[in-house]
Amino acid sequence: MRRALSCGRLLAARLSRVGLGRVFAGAMVLAVGISPLAGQTAWAQFTVNTGVPGQQAAPTPTPTRPVAPVARKAPVVSPVAATTPAAAPVAEPAASVVPEASGGTIASVAVTGNQRIEADTVRAYMVLKDGDTFDSARMDQSLKSLFATGLFADVAMARRGNDLVVKVVENPIINRIAFEGNKRVEDDKLQAEIQLHPRQVYTRTKVQEDVKRILDVYRRSGRFAVTVDPKVIQLEQNRVDLAFEINEGPSTYIRRINFVGNQKFSDSQLREVISSREERWYRFFSSADTYDPDRLTYDRELLRRYYLRNGYSDFRVVSAVAELSPDRESFFVTITLDEGERYKFGDLNVEVAIPDVSADSLRPHIVGQSGDWYNADQVEDTVQAMTDAMGALGYAFVDVRPRVKRDKEKRIINITYAIQEGPRVFVDRIDITGNVRTLDEVIRREMQLVEGDAFNTAKMRRSKEKIRNLGFFDKVEVTNVPSEVAADRTVVQVDVQEKSTGELSFGVGWSSSAGALFDASIRERNLLGRGQDLKLGLQIAERKQSVDLSFTEPYFLDRPLAAGFDLYSTTQDLQDESSYDISETGGAVRLGFNYNQYLRQTLKYSLTKTTIKSVASDASIYIKQIEGDSVLSQFSESIAYDRRNSAVDPSEGYFIRVGADFAGLGGNESFVRSTIDAAQYFPIDDDVVLTISGEAGVIGGILDKDVRLQRNFNLGGDNLRGFESGGASPRDTSTDDALGGTWIATASAEMRFPLGLPEELGVTGKAFTDVGTIGKPDNISGSNIGAESSPRMSAGVGLIWVSPMGPVSIDLAQAILKEDYDKTEFFRFNFGTRF
Repeated sequence: MRRALSCGRLLAARLSRVGLGRVFAGAMVLAVGISPLAGQTAWAQFTVNTGVPGQQAAPTPTPTRPVAPVARKAPVVSPVAATTPAAAPVAEPAASVVPEASGGTIASVAVTGNQRIEADTVRAYMVLKDGDTFDSARMDQSLKSLFATGLFADVAMARRGNDLVVKVVENPIINRIAFEGNKRVEDDKLQAEIQLHPRQVYTRTKVQEDVKRILDVYRRSGRFAVTVDPKVIQLEQNRVDLAFEINEGPSTYIRRINFVGNQKFSDSQLREVISSREERWYRFFSSADTYDPDRLTYDRELLRRYYLRNGYSDFRVVSAVAELSPDRESFFVTITLDEGERYKFGDLNVEVAIPDVSADSLRPHIVGQSGDWYNADQVEDTVQAMTDAMGALGYAFVDVRPRVKRDKEKRIINITYAIQEGPRVFVDRIDITGNVRTLDEVIRREMQLVEGDAFNTAKMRRSKEKIRNLGFFDKVEVTNVPSEVAADRTVVQVDVQEKSTGELSFGVGWSSSAGALFDASIRERNLLGRGQDLKLGLQIAERKQSVDLSFTEPYFLDRPLAAGFDLYSTTQDLQDESSYDISETGGAVRLGFNYNQYLRQTLKYSLTKTTIKSVASDASIYIKQIEGDSVLSQFSESIAYDRRNSAVDPSEGYFIRVGADFAGLGGNESFVRSTIDAAQYFPIDDDVVLTISGEAGVIGGILDKDVRLQRNFNLGGDNLRGFESGGASPRDTSTDDALGGTWIATASAEMRFPLGLPEELGVTGKAFTDVGTIGKPDNISGSNIGAESSPRMSAGVGLIWVSPMGPVSIDLAQAILKEDYDKTEFFRFNFGTRF
């Protein structure tokens, strides 16, 4: 026995010297057996507890006595130490199996060492119960069950007579979790990624898994040199604090993106298609040049869509491999492609299996023509258009499936759009989740489906778009699942993730018309979660100052009526154009509504006090006549039809807007004004867009009153480049003051095109030609009045830069047709930013 004890101490000392004592997550067991008596075994046990931080004990022998074989399980895991991206996975604990015991019945199962966990709970996890036969295999299975709970750092079982003694060491409870050293990623984002939380049971396995999760977060942001070192601080009452010490390291950029197998498109063309970018010095505001495996997966999809849009229906991405450079500071990305052959559309047919619906009535909805290059997007657009058309005819349950047949010899794709009735499914209910602040009714009123409606995928898709267009949510998912009530019912599930809708912004800039400017505004686009919009804005510029307060209720009286009011005060310096300053203070109420998704009408009433002041002593006599105050009581109406593909940056479609103003019911100004403006956008090539636009207006006095000069139209500046603001308007040539005209017409042709610069720079070139003409002012004539209605024309080029500091527009224009008294300008610059 003494020899056994001596061997045990020697082995423990050697393990301690090589540091293996830290490797064990549970208890390190040293067991030596001797056989003094036949058929019996005496055991000396030594336990070094390392599973609970701060509770390491020296080896101590337990009393030796003839006992049955002991089953013990010691889990072996990686140490909680500095973790690198190449950390090995944690090994699962393996059970220790001892020679089988035979005979005897368990009188009782005794549990020792438990502090928080009830003994009955420990027994419930075991497969051995009171009255069972001693069995080493079932003891080993019980050990595995107890370790699998994650509640224990160590478990040991021993037979004491007819009793089974289970000794446990509980894992501690986490008091709090902290992150140190993280500058690029906020605590909240890391906390949402890990699975451990305060008041949960601490286990080394979960710590290692959370380390991997944190590493994944940083890898997605391009930081592959990050290290995470979890630290444990032992507290009283078997509690611990857990701290993740993070060394973020430098970002890992993409040094080079190479394509293999591309014959039809160059590397430079394909680099513009994908979202990943090569490292460049000017990309300091972008993360696209940092390596992200998820982004590379998305790039594969972007390439697939690009080739399918251009006729390569057999295209596939063979592989996309990222290789880390030896210095671990950059990646080389290689994308191997198989382009296949290019196909054209062949025969495009429609088959309808629904009575009373003819195929010919649906042919106009086919997007694309025979002989055009095959385009997968056009096939999807055709399916959507036919689904919508059938829905408009009252067929909510239709299934449109394109049957594709390739002719590889002729390199054409014949498509037959087969339309048949789908299963009749109705909306059982609509479940909305994720909205903490926004009221359910704000989301529900955007839904195109309600309970009891015939289910329609097109309407569900349109509902998702409308909810996303609210701008209240970072994520919007609208799906449907079968109802548990009936087979012909479906549940529409709306899951949203809210984002901040409050805005506090400041802006600086400069423009040719207003000079240097500063503005500030505070806005809440989802006031009290009701979807209401409240904004207060202030602008201070060299030649203009304004303050305004606006409020909009998008669903007035629970109907889709956008009602609101505006309060404003504006002062503008027009000394350069017309030798006076103008101040306007007033308010307005408005009401807008949509007839459909394209057609919108707006009604408005405004009451404004206008003051003409600071009139120069050498100003025109006609300017001096309007000096003083006036009150404008005006009713306005406008209707707009918008079919553009984007209201912000359109590249296709058109819009037309017609407006009318009536002043005279109250106030001392009386006139009628009508305006119309329109634009058509033509996509010429990728990123090349031709815009044809124009506007016209006319104003006339009523009730025996002339139109005051400040209400006249002015030509020049933004509506006729190459001329100063009002530079082509009628004017008093003796004083050079612009007087404006009672009618106006302008037109413009503008081509926007890329300059061959990297797309992320946001620089676009443009070439334009503007033309315009303007009428004379009311009851003003004389030899000193220049009021020719001859056409003016200019042409020029320019740049548009969507810079990180705000949009920049530069126009270089030359007046081609002009009058002698017109004022021209060659350079026009506008810059503004908000932050």
